Amino acid sequence: MAKPFASSADTAPKAETLEVLADGVYAFTSEGDPNVGAIEGEDHVVCFDARATPVAAEDWLTALREHTDKPVKHLVLSHYHAVRTLGASAFGAAEIIMHTETRALVDERGEQDWASEHARMPRLFKEPGSIPGLTWPTITFSADLSLVLGGDRGDLVLGHAGRGHTKGDVFAWLPERKILFAGDLVESEAALYTGDAYHKDWLATLDTIAALGAEVLVGGRGAVVHGAENVEAAINQTKSFLVKLIAAVEPVHAAGGDVRTAFDAAHEVLEPTYGKWPIFEHCLPFDVQRLWDELDGVEDPRIWTPERDREVWALLQDRG
Repeated sequence: MAKPFASSADTAPKAETLEVLADGVYAFTSEGDPNVGAIEGEDHVVCFDARATPVAAEDWLTALREHTDKPVKHLVLSHYHAVRTLGASAFGAAEIIMHTETRALVDERGEQDWASEHARMPRLFKEPGSIPGLTWPTITFSADLSLVLGGDRGDLVLGHAGRGHTKGDVFAWLPERKILFAGDLVESEAALYTGDAYHKDWLATLDTIAALGAEVLVGGRGAVVHGAENVEAAINQTKSFLVKLIAAVEPVHAAGGDVRTAFDAAHEVLEPTYGKWPIFEHCLPFDVQRLWDELDGVEDPRIWTPERDREVWALLQDRG
């Protein structure tokens, strides 16, 4: 039986939860939908990721305003995917911060990714007509950037640990509180989307993330993780998905097989552990195709368009 395309059939509303992680530090989770967060400074707020539309972002901001009325000074975007960036206009941020490589991705494939993700995940695009256009940064950086929070709140450290989920992933780290916002570099009981990834680089990047020693972790999707051991487990879960995916696909490629056979091998290996987690069936065809491209020597991810999405889905996931 043919499976509905990507997450197009996922229409049920998700319960949204604001969690106070520490004084002035917040996470907003949505049962496997993309997570966002905020950190209060002395007289301002730094927000981390934006949601897919301004109207969807307003739901998050309404919840946040129950805790603080400070203005948003910085909006940090962890990477370029439309569901993370296109709601930016709702924040009224003085500065929008991205990695330099993320800025390049917006320029290269911003419109195509927008169209692709809207078709894959229509529920996340609440009132898409509210999107004024692509989101562009006012500040970019290539290594680390510290934001002064003021008073006794210390600094918020923005870092780039290496290529992973994309080539421009940014994390936000509160070293004194050991709280980490990891974006989609780490997931907590949610499947990985690797369609724009650098699979083997990602493994090394996760080692750098682990070395921070976080005791609270907000991953890209899933529940907030509390406790050093549980943070380590979430990072290892993410690594395990990558390792198993590579181990399933690489031998098929080396033996001269085809990508459909590689998809079947990956599905067989990964489904028992990850199959019931959010967006597993949605992600896996795009994950396998990107890894196959890497093994073919395609260094940077090919651009996803609605047409290419459907072609890959029909080849790998549609069993009709």
